[in-house]
Amino acid sequence: MKHTRIVITGIGLTAPNGNNLAEFRANLLNGVSGIDWTEVRYMGRWPAGLCKFDPFKHQKKKDVRIGTRAGSISIYCAREAVADSGINLDARDKSRIGVYLGITEHGNVETENEVYNISQFKYDTKFWTHHHNPRTVANSPAGEVSLNLGTTGPAYTIGAACAAGNMGLIHATQMLRLGEVDLALCGGVSESPQTFGIFAGFKSQNALASHADPTKASRPFDKGRNGIVISEGGAIYTLERLEDAQARGAKIYAEIAGYCVNSDATDYVLPNPERQAQCVEKALINAAMTVDDIDIVNTHATSTPQGDIQECQAIATAFGKRKEPAAINNTKSFIGHAMGAAGALELAGNIPSFDDLVVHPTINVDELDPQCDIPGLVINQPRSVKRVDAILNNSFGMLGINSTLIIKRFRS
Repeated sequence: MKHTRIVITGIGLTAPNGNNLAEFRANLLNGVSGIDWTEVRYMGRWPAGLCKFDPFKHQKKKDVRIGTRAGSISIYCAREAVADSGINLDARDKSRIGVYLGITEHGNVETENEVYNISQFKYDTKFWTHHHNPRTVANSPAGEVSLNLGTTGPAYTIGAACAAGNMGLIHATQMLRLGEVDLALCGGVSESPQTFGIFAGFKSQNALASHADPTKASRPFDKGRNGIVISEGGAIYTLERLEDAQARGAKIYAEIAGYCVNSDATDYVLPNPERQAQCVEKALINAAMTVDDIDIVNTHATSTPQGDIQECQAIATAFGKRKEPAAINNTKSFIGHAMGAAGALELAGNIPSFDDLVVHPTINVDELDPQCDIPGLVINQPRSVKRVDAILNNSFGMLGINSTLIIKRFRS
C-alpha cells in the first residue's frame, strides 16, 4: 500500500545538556554530559538530568505557577518547533492542528507535592490547591500546549511508558495520513526527576544508578553499570504531509520511513529480546527496507545490567544478516533516561548525521561488557561514516511495550 509521505519540518527540544538542537548536538559530539547531583526528598543526593530552559520565554509567570513542569517543557518545545519550522500559526486553520505527546506518567509530581504540603498543616485539605485536578489529568501537557498556542484541533497525550517518545511521532504520522489534521506537533515529554517516587521505585528494584561522579553514572554497555539515571526533557516536532511542506517551501529534516509497536506480554519490567527483535524487523517491513539500508541504530539501553544485554541480543538477532555493521550508539549515556521524552530526544540527537555524516558515541564505557559487545558500537568518540541515509530509533518500556521508528534522508 502506498503511503502519504510525512516529513519533519521543525524541531524544538530541551535536554539536560542543551536547549536547542544545535547545542544538544554539539554536546553529544564533544562528550558533554548533562547529569549532575540533585537533592531528592527523603533520599538525599542522587545523579539526575535536569533541564535549564527558560520557561518564561513562552509563558507568563501566572501560567507557570498554575501549570505543570511537564506543561512548561511541552510549551517551550512546541513553540521552538513551530519557530524552527517557519510556520505562522495565525495564518493556519487551528482546528486542523493536532498535538500528540508521548508521556511515561503524569500527575505524580503534583500529587506528591500537595500531600507533602498538607502534611505540614496536619493534613488539613483546605491547604490542597484547587489547581490539582487540571494539573494531574493525563492530557495536561498537551492541553497546556493547546491553551498556549490557541490550537483547537485534537490535543492529547499517549501513555506508552518509555516507548512514548517514538509513539508521539508514530501516532501523528497516522493522523496526518488519515487526513485528521494538516499539521502535527508531536514527540515526548517528561518531568520525572521532580518526583521522589520514581527514584524510590527504581532504588527498590536495585536499578537506580550510583557513581562518585554523576556525569559517569549513566553508562550503558559498561561492565560496571548499575542502573538508570532519571532525567527530564522534551522534544517536539512539526510533522506535515510532503506536499504541504513543499508548497510553503519548508526546509525538511527527514522523512518518516516506517515504524512498529508491539508488546512482550511476558513481564511487568523485564524486556523480551525476541519481541524487541520482532519490533525492529516489522518496522523494516513497514518501511520497505532491509537491515542493509540502516546506517545508524540508536539504542534504548538504559544502563541496567540485564536490560542492556537483552537489547543487544535483540539487535544481534535483527541485524545478524547484515553485510557490514551499522553504527550503533546510545544517547542516555549523556542525558540519562528522560522517560517519555527519551525516544524523541534520542532521535533528534541523531538527525544532524544526515548532514555531517558523523555518529555521536556512547560515552562512559570504560570496560565494555562482553555480553554487549555487538558489531558496530560507537564507543567514547564520534565516528565519521561514508553514508547516513536511514536512522533506526528503538524505545522500549515497562509492561512490555516496544516501539521502533525509522526515518530516512529526504529525497524529492
